[in-house]
Amino acid sequence: MNVAELKAVAEHIRAQIGRLVIGQAETIDLMLVTLFCGGHILLEGPPGTAKTLLAQCFAASMGLEFGRIQFTPDLLPGDIIGTNQFNFQTSSFVVHRGPIFCELLLADEINRTPPKTQAALLEAMQERRVTLDGKANVLSDRFMVIATENPIEQQGTYPLPEAQLDRFLFKHTLAYPSEAEEIAMVSAQGATVRMPDPLALGFAPVVDARQLSESLSLVSSVRLAEPVTAYIVNLIRATRTSPDLSHGASPRSGAMLAAAARARALLDGRDYVIPDDVKALLLPALRHRVILSPAAEIDGRKVDEIVQAITQQVEAPR
Repeated sequence: MNVAELKAVAEHIRAQIGRLVIGQAETIDLMLVTLFCGGHILLEGPPGTAKTLLAQCFAASMGLEFGRIQFTPDLLPGDIIGTNQFNFQTSSFVVHRGPIFCELLLADEINRTPPKTQAALLEAMQERRVTLDGKANVLSDRFMVIATENPIEQQGTYPLPEAQLDRFLFKHTLAYPSEAEEIAMVSAQGATVRMPDPLALGFAPVVDARQLSESLSLVSSVRLAEPVTAYIVNLIRATRTSPDLSHGASPRSGAMLAAAARARALLDGRDYVIPDDVKALLLPALRHRVILSPAAEIDGRKVDEIVQAITQQVEAPR
């Protein structure tokens, strides 16, 4: 598959998901970028903004094996990765794999479970393997986590630790749809309270496993010119000198941003990165990796506005 074919595939995926999910075009684009550069994405939004439906439609369109975990306060690590149980009939232990053994995992309301259980995802997200009973089990090279959290109701939630947040390539905030989009959604889906089933509505994979693997390998061939590389580094370093941030982005953040920019360029039909790729991805790539200074918190400043201000301050290459 070449660059032009991949762009056509991406447009087909957007169109197919758009049959069921009205609006959320930016979210779909970020999910595509996440998959193609081997990352994971955290979606934050109020209930009813199609977070779960988006994940299901995305998996169906990409032909990915879908798994879902509903995170609750009593969830245990073994409920995620699986357990080793004794079989009395055979007098031997049998490994029962958990729902994490899939290609696209929806971690629904991830902040409702304690950090010990959240940590069960760390190895899988970073190394794409799960250690179960001392044995390493390799996950698919297409393994991707889409995690969701609700920003409104904070009772009974556990903030994600920095190590967990750093595993996510993007943190994307979903907004309510526009009035026109909401009217279209109510008209299309107002006949039943059940959530639509993508498979029942004829969703079919746009690419097969071989084509997807070929497409993923194309990302590393996208050219990143030296001035654009320097631009990424300057943006990252600017977060560390900002008086409004007590903790800036790490060097790994720059490497991840570069990979994401390559994937965005590829999905846009280009084999080279431009500064606009970096600008478009900077906010979702950094909003969960920087920490406000106490003075900025007192003033009511927001991380998003500070990151956007840094984007305006750092000169982009021409």
